[in-house]
Amino acid sequence: QLQLVESGGGLVQPGGSLRLSCTASGFSLRPYHIGWFRQAPGKEREGVSCLTNSGAPTKVADSVKGRFTISRDNAKNTVFLQMHSLKFEDTAVYFCAAGPAVRDGCPWHYWGQGTQVTVSS
Repeated sequence: QLQLVESGGGLVQPGGSLRLSCTASGFSLRPYHIGWFRQAPGKEREGVSCLTNSGAPTKVADSVKGRFTISRDNAKNTVFLQMHSLKFEDTAVYFCAAGPAVRDGCPWHYWGQGTQVTVSS
């Protein structure tokens, strides 16, 4: 069974920080490109930040540039998204993804279930 499981979402005040984690089970992330997407109510899913299998960045959405940082720890089979200076408009379900190829800089083959991030005062 191949799974990606996100964690770390929750309710945070504007200007706050969260770190999301995505851990793979049943397969190794090492050979795969990885990334984070988000989907807000009524909006299309968008790629937020993605990395190649070798750790090279391939995507950073303009809306999060300078605030979000993607990283991977292959030894832990885990992907992270460190989020700072959170804004109301960052509220969304955040998904991690992995795959052997990329489209528009991000992988689309395997998906986690999503974790809710709500930014509210």
